[in-house]
Amino acid sequence: MGREERGWRVRGWATVVSAAALVAAAAAGAVLPLQDGRDGDGGPRAGTTATGAPAAAPGKASADDDCGGHPEASLRPSSASGPAVERIRKRGKLVIGVDQNGYRWSYRDPVSRKIVGFDIDLAKAIAKDILGSEDAILYKTVPTAKRFDAVNNRDVDLLVRTVSITCERIKEKHIAFSTAYFKAGQQLLVPRQGSAVKGFDASVKGKRICVAEGSTAQAELDKEKDRLRPRVLLVANQLDCLVMLQLGEADAVFTDNALAAGQAAQDPAVRLVGRPVTTEYYGVAMNEQDTDLVRRVNKVLEDYRSGGPDSHWMQAYRTWLEADLPGIEGPPEPLYKD
Repeated sequence: MGREERGWRVRGWATVVSAAALVAAAAAGAVLPLQDGRDGDGGPRAGTTATGAPAAAPGKASADDDCGGHPEASLRPSSASGPAVERIRKRGKLVIGVDQNGYRWSYRDPVSRKIVGFDIDLAKAIAKDILGSEDAILYKTVPTAKRFDAVNNRDVDLLVRTVSITCERIKEKHIAFSTAYFKAGQQLLVPRQGSAVKGFDASVKGKRICVAEGSTAQAELDKEKDRLRPRVLLVANQLDCLVMLQLGEADAVFTDNALAAGQAAQDPAVRLVGRPVTTEYYGVAMNEQDTDLVRRVNKVLEDYRSGGPDSHWMQAYRTWLEADLPGIEGPPEPLYKD
C-alpha cells in the first residue's frame, strides 16, 4: 500500500461484508442514525431545508444564476424521442451504471442475487418508459472513481447510483444531470464505541479519514485539509471505507449521510456523528450531448414524483429507506434552467 503526500491511496480491497453479515444485521434490527427527521446531533434531514421545511416549489433558475448557485437545475421534461433515446430503442436495452454495494440504494441481494434498491426502482421506471419493460436493462457495476469516464465513453447510457450534482461535474467532467431526486449531506461515520472523532472539526486532526476517490466527500475534505489536517485514505468504491473502518484501518468514513445510514444498518457497531456539512442533490447522470435523454428522464421523474403519498417515489422510499432515514415527506421539487 503506497503512501502519498496527501494521504494513502488504497486499491483492490475486497468487499468483506458478506451475505451472512447482512442477514445478521437485519436480524439485529436496523440502526436509525437519523431519527425524527433530524440527524443524531440535530442536523437537517435529507429532502428538506436546513430548518426542516419542505424544499422550494418547482420553478426556473434566474437568468443570471450560474451553475454554482443551482447546479441541480436541469432541462424541462419532454416525452419526445431524439438521437439518444432512439439509440437505446434500437439496441433494445438501457445500459445503466450502478453500484452493487450501496445497501438500500443499489446492492446485490444475498438471497436472490439480483441488484435491488431505491436507485434500481428508479432505473426500472426509466427503462419501462423508454423500452416498455422494466427488465430491459443491462446493469454495469461502475467504481466511483470511474463512473464519469463510463458516461463520457458511452459505456453506459446513464448512471443511477447516488451521484451528487455539482458544478464541477457539469463543467469539467462534461456530465448532464436530471432534476434532483434526493437530498443529502456529507457526514462522518465512526465506530459506535471508543471513537475520538466527534464531527467535521478539530477532532479529525491526524485521524485516518476514508473517502471514495472522485467523490464529493473527497472534494470537501480537500478544501479543509490544511485547516483540519486529517490523514486521507482513498478507495475506489465507497463501501471499501466501511470495510476499512471495520478492520480498524480507518478512524472514520466521510460520505453522504444517506449512504452512511445504510451502512449503519449493515453494521450496528457504527454510527453517524456531527452535523451534515454540505447540501447535496442526487441526480441521474448522462452524457452532456444526450439532451433528449435528459428531458426524457426528467419526464419520468415528473411522473415518478406525482401522486403525493401514493407516488412511486414514496413507495420506493417506504420500501428501501424509511427504516434508516425516517421522517422524509417527499422528494425535492425540481428546478429547471430553461
